[in-house]
Amino acid sequence: MVKKTEKKKAVSKPKQEHNFEKKDIQIVNIVVSTSLEHDIPLEKMAATLSNTEYNPEQFPGLVIRIKEPKTSALIFGSGKVVCTGARSMEKVEESIQKIIESLKKIGIKITIKPKIIIQNIVASGSIGGYLNLNQLAMKLSNTEYEPEQFPGLVHKLMEAKATFLLFSNGKVVCTGTKSEEEVEKALDLLIKNLKKIQ
Repeated sequence: MVKKTEKKKAVSKPKQEHNFEKKDIQIVNIVVSTSLEHDIPLEKMAATLSNTEYNPEQFPGLVIRIKEPKTSALIFGSGKVVCTGARSMEKVEESIQKIIESLKKIGIKITIKPKIIIQNIVASGSIGGYLNLNQLAMKLSNTEYEPEQFPGLVHKLMEAKATFLLFSNGKVVCTGTKSEEEVEKALDLLIKNLKKIQ
């Protein structure tokens, strides 16, 4: 009799145990803002440079698309810039440098080294292990889950100031963090919370 119950325990154990671990979490987008501290003639820029879009009736900023590194930026007449699409700070700096070089072509010299402020980092990857989203929606606080509209569960992790998209196959997307360290911390905290529940 004792042996049988031991066997049962051994069989049911793997179901409960989730070996959550960090797997290939990668930064996929860094959104930054900066100021070139110089007025920018957006019309002249749009007329001279081919990789730009400018529709002032619809939006006050000019869009510039950079091929290498593959990023795009919004430039405002005041010299404010919002750059998106880079996967590392090195690529962010390269992109800002390319914008400064483009401005030289229309006679604008930026002499300062722009101060770059990270607004948001988006990272995605997998934590290994199946996620029961219905169960998580009931047990995790600050969640939104409407499978008819979207297959992922949205979870706001208040302690880490991060928002996660969780999918049943273990894939995760993290947004709202402002450094690689914050991404790591948020993920550690998420895994810790998931281990308590699942």
